[in-house]
Amino acid sequence: MRCDNGMTLSRRSFVAASLAAGPAFAQKRAPLVYVGAYTNAMNKGISVARLDLSSGALTDMTLAAEIPNPTFLELHPSGRFLYAINEIGNYEGRKEGSVCAFSIDRASGKLTPLNRVSAKGSGPCHISLDRTGRMAMIANYGGGSVASYRIDESGRLSEAASFFQHEGKSVNAKRQEGPHAHSINPAPDNRYAVACDLGADEIRIYRINPSKGTMDTHKIVQMAPGAGPRHFAWHPKGVFGYAVNELNSTVTAFHYGGGEMVEIHSVPTLPEGFKGENWPAEIRVHPSGKFVYASNRGENSIAAFSVDARTGKLAALGNSPTQGVMPRNFWIEPGGRWLLAANQRSNNVIVLEIDAKTGKLLHTGKGITVGQPVCLRTLAGS
Repeated sequence: MRCDNGMTLSRRSFVAASLAAGPAFAQKRAPLVYVGAYTNAMNKGISVARLDLSSGALTDMTLAAEIPNPTFLELHPSGRFLYAINEIGNYEGRKEGSVCAFSIDRASGKLTPLNRVSAKGSGPCHISLDRTGRMAMIANYGGGSVASYRIDESGRLSEAASFFQHEGKSVNAKRQEGPHAHSINPAPDNRYAVACDLGADEIRIYRINPSKGTMDTHKIVQMAPGAGPRHFAWHPKGVFGYAVNELNSTVTAFHYGGGEMVEIHSVPTLPEGFKGENWPAEIRVHPSGKFVYASNRGENSIAAFSVDARTGKLAALGNSPTQGVMPRNFWIEPGGRWLLAANQRSNNVIVLEIDAKTGKLLHTGKGITVGQPVCLRTLAGS
């Protein structure tokens, strides 16, 4: 190799010179892993670690931001901001939760508060952003409502631009005495969003206007009585969607198009013969679109399914233990190799490896201790 003055450099010398030249040649950092949790003596807010993509190992957790009960997180598409709901019962003297915006220091993972606004209801439990990053949407479990917010160029949240109070109940007297909105997610076309209401056994579809940060009612999809739809995940093709049902331990597959959803079928998240209580919590579609995963709190496992690329139907691949208790949330790293599961009651996050060919989950022995983890997000290293 020759440099501009005609001198010859060895490959070793060139690498050394390149590293000395500055950030342009520096090795890319490992992805950040943000952990939302219920705050207690072990955890004071949002924690952050790094994930080694070659081994699946996690570095020790550090505190990224001290806030009460950040039980659900979402990242901005730009990677510059993070948003969290605060599952609290009193915000500025009102029986409401709150929503926080932070800027991200990609080098350290530290979060700087931008602003905090009312959730407009009690028990906020979920937040999502539209695909352009111009609006946020939240679900309030306790209040049985959803709300939306504008996001400005600085990452700050407006006060609520839309608010909808759900109504209805269903057959489970203990859990479905009234509406309990549990999640809201934008559709792949970014024209609609679907909100799962566990209490009413409904999926409500809203039209969204990202430029204004507003929503309007569109349609209600009725679920099986006692299903308890909780969370929703989209297939990368944009024509299939999957709801995990907390109260009857099933996953329901849908065909989607233009704000319309048609049920395909439902499959159990538990193996035949399982006895005991179980409450599925999270659902994710693998980046390849070949597999779907759902967490079981009770059996304490991740259920894996293969996806029929033509019909969207699911076929069970088996359940893998999460090496802990109550896996409330899990996250698949965008590269598709690592699945991180947050075991709320055993205070640990574990790492499973995904077999790219079969979709089955392999135990790695990797994990980390963190107090009451309930939400995970990864951000590519800078």
